[in-house]
Parts: sequence; C-alpha cells; structure tokens
Amino acid sequence: MARKTRRVEPIRTAEAPAGVRLWAPWRYAYLAKASGAKSACIFCFGRLTSAGRRKRLVLFQTEGAVVMLNRYPYNNGHLMVAPRRHVASPELLDRDQRIEIGELLSRAIAVVRAQLRPSGINVGANLGRSAGAGFAEHMHWHIVPRWDGDNNFMPVLASTRVLSQSLEDSYAQLGPLFKALEAGLS
Repeated sequence: MARKTRRVEPIRTAEAPAGVRLWAPWRYAYLAKASGAKSACIFCFGRLTSAGRRKRLVLFQTEGAVVMLNRYPYNNGHLMVAPRRHVASPELLDRDQRIEIGELLSRAIAVVRAQLRPSGINVGANLGRSAGAGFAEHMHWHIVPRWDGDNNFMPVLASTRVLSQSLEDSYAQLGPLFKALEAGLS
C-alpha cells in the first residue's frame, strides 16, 4: 500500500500568524515515565578494565571525572563529561573538582575539534529533570559536535536521528586521542 505524504500547512492564528505547528507525540512516552522508577546511575562506577570501558563507552577516566560517549547521541561524537562525585549541580562540587571538570571539558573539546573537525560545538548541562536531564541526580555536561547542514530538526519533524557513524566507530576514532591524553597526565 502506498504511503501518502501529508503537506504541513501554516497555522494562521493570533498567537502564530505565520507559524507551523510542530508535533512530537513520540516524546510523551519519555515525559510520562520521567517521574517514575529510577534507573541505575550511568556515571557511578569504579575503575574499569579496557573491555568495561568499551562496553560503557567510557573514553577517559580519572579519580575525579569521566568522559564518555552518549549512548543516545544527538550527533556523531556526542560526549558527556561528569564528575565522579554523585551531585546534582556544579555548586555542590568543591573548588578542585570544578577545576578538574573545567580542564577536562577544555581537553575533550580540543579532542573533538582535532579528530572530528566540526563547524561548531554545543556545550551545556541540563540541571534538573524539567531542564532535560536524564540523570538529574548526577550532573554532567554535554559536548555535541555540529556541522553546517547536520540533522537540525530531524528528530522533531520525522522522529528520526541522522547519525553517519556508529557508536563503535566513534569510540574507535576518539579512543586513541583520549588514551594519549591519559598517558600525558600520568
């Protein structure tokens, strides 16, 4: 059976004279369970073996922080940087922890720029569930490489994420640079 495509018509109302209404009903399932049962924290773990690091997508770890690929990325090379300490907001970290995280964010951005050569990078933290944090009790920063003409609104418009690289390939591409970074800190 042929699938019909539906043309999106502008909605002309007093609130949105020339706007287009965007619907993302698939997001409701996430929002509905947001206040439900809590899952295990992905950032809380001890030192990992090489195999354990690969399984958890951990690219770099110190006693105080971790860098890992996002398992549900917005774009290729989407990293998360988190303190090892389980806190919900940066003001709860001590000064040394904030300095370590700041340094690690800078180094992770440098690795992404050198290896992936993005046109731009989004860096941010979602503090609290209503701000979009999937793990609201353990704060973390996102580093999302962006390229001119990348996926933009594909997830909203078509319930589709456009990723041109698998997580395994991203790990293999970025891993050696973080390995070199780790060796340089020893």
